[in-house]
Amino acid sequence: QVQLAESGGGLVQTGGSLRLSCATSGQSIYSLNMGWFRQSPGKEREFVASISWYTPNTYYSDAVGGRFTTSRDNAKNTMYLQMNSLKPDDTAVYYCAAHPSGLTPENMRLVSMYRYWGQGTQVTVSS
Repeated sequence: QVQLAESGGGLVQTGGSLRLSCATSGQSIYSLNMGWFRQSPGKEREFVASISWYTPNTYYSDAVGGRFTTSRDNAKNTMYLQMNSLKPDDTAVYYCAAHPSGLTPENMRLVSMYRYWGQGTQVTVSS
């Protein structure tokens, strides 16, 4: 059983930065497809970024590309989301997700493809 725990959320001003962490237990993060998603009130959960298992390949939504960077520390079994140039539209609960088998880059963007989820961490960007 894989368990995920996000941390690092908080309140930041427009243009600021935050780094989210997703601590993983139960399986090596290197053998998991990992994703970041976010959900704001009244909206569906949406894809933010992902990193493929066994490779350093990363993928981003158009909304965050060029501002957010996801990475993985295999020794710490932790995934990160570095968020720069934050905007009020980035305000949401951010979730990390994991899936223990192969996913195409397209499928990694889908909420339904992930088996495990964290509890989420709130990010609020003030204008």
